[in-house]
Amino acid sequence: MNRGYLKEEHEIFRESLQKFLEKEAAPYYEQWEKNKQVPRSFWEKAGKQGFLCPQVDEKYGGLNADFSYSVVLSEEFEKIGTGMTGLGLHNDIVIPYIESFGSEEQKNRWLPKSTTGEMISAIAMTEPGAGSDLASVKTTAIRDGDDYLVNGEKTFITNGYSADLIVVVCKTDPKVNPPHKGISLLVVEKDTPGFKRGKKLTKVGQHANDTSELIFEDARVPASNLLGDEGEGFYYLMEKLQQERLMVAIQTIASIEQMVALTLEYVKQRKAFGRTLSKFQNTQFKLAEMQTELEIGKTFVDRLVEEHMAGADIVDEVSMAKWWTTELAQKVAVDCMQLHGGYGYMEEYEIARRYRDVAVTSIYAGTNEIMKTIIAKNMGL
Repeated sequence: MNRGYLKEEHEIFRESLQKFLEKEAAPYYEQWEKNKQVPRSFWEKAGKQGFLCPQVDEKYGGLNADFSYSVVLSEEFEKIGTGMTGLGLHNDIVIPYIESFGSEEQKNRWLPKSTTGEMISAIAMTEPGAGSDLASVKTTAIRDGDDYLVNGEKTFITNGYSADLIVVVCKTDPKVNPPHKGISLLVVEKDTPGFKRGKKLTKVGQHANDTSELIFEDARVPASNLLGDEGEGFYYLMEKLQQERLMVAIQTIASIEQMVALTLEYVKQRKAFGRTLSKFQNTQFKLAEMQTELEIGKTFVDRLVEEHMAGADIVDEVSMAKWWTTELAQKVAVDCMQLHGGYGYMEEYEIARRYRDVAVTSIYAGTNEIMKTIIAKNMGL
C-alpha cells in the first residue's frame, strides 16, 4: 500500500530504529514487564540515537523532523510491545505542549534534556474523581507570591513513577464559571517540595508502561513554570488532543498488524486432525476478515496522518479513528487468541500479552463513548 507521507529517509530511519530495538529492547522486554518500568538507561540510549522527540527544533537538541518520523517510532515501539507507550507519550503528547506553549526560557530549560533521555515527561490529567470530564478536575494551583501552591491527586499517570517533569492540569481559578475557564497547565519538576508519587499501579496489561498516582500537598511550584497563559489550559488541551488520539490510532493499527502476523505464523505451523490450522475454512475466513478490516483501518489512518501533517482540523475523523481502531483491536485480540487455542492463554505466547494490552485502549485518551459523543455533537445531534 502506498503511504505517500513516508519517503526514503523515513524508511532508512525505520531500519536504524529496528536494529536498535532488536539489540536494546527486544531481549529485555520481558524483564521490563516484570519490573513495571522501561529503565532510564534505555531512554538515554534512545536519546543518543535520535529516537526521542525528533520533531524538536535543532536549536533545542532535536532533529526538526516531520510527523512521519513520529509515525515510524510509534509503529516500531508497538512491535516490541504496547508497554513502550510511555516513550510515545513523551515524544508526541507531552513535549509538544512545551514546544507550542512554553516560553523561550522554558524551552531551553526542558527540551534539550528531553531529547537526550535525561528528562522523562508525563502529563497529569486524570484524577480519582475526574477522567474524561477535564473541566471537573479538583487539583488546585493558587498563586502565593512568586509561586503556586498545588493541592490534589492524580491517578493512572503514564510515566508517573519515573517522570522528571510533569505537565499538571489544575485549577488556578476554582470559582470561575464555566469551570473550564479556570484551568491552567503547570509544569511540576521531580524535586518540588510537597510533591510525591504514590505506588506503581498494578494494571491488567501494559505492564512495562510505568503508571502511578501523584500527590500534591502544598507543593510549591514557581510561577515561571506556568505553560502559556493562566486560564487557557483547557483550550491548549483541546488543541493537542487531536494529535494524541491520532497517535492512539496509529499505535493500535500497528498492534492489530502484529497480532494478525503472529496468528498467521502460528496457524501455518500448528496441526490438528492431520493438517495445519491454516487449511481449515474457519481459520481462513477469520484471518481474511481480520486482514480486510486491518487494511480499511490502515487506509483511513494514513489519510488522517496526511491531513494532520497538512494542518487540517480533523477532530471528528480522529475521534472516529480512535474508537473504531481500538474496538477492532479488542475484537482481533479475541479472535487471534481463539485461533491459538489453549496456547493463546499461556504467558509464553505473545498473543496473551497483546490480549491484555489492548483492553485499555478504548478507555485512555478519552473513552470511546466520549469519541462518539464528539462525533454526534458535530453531526448536530
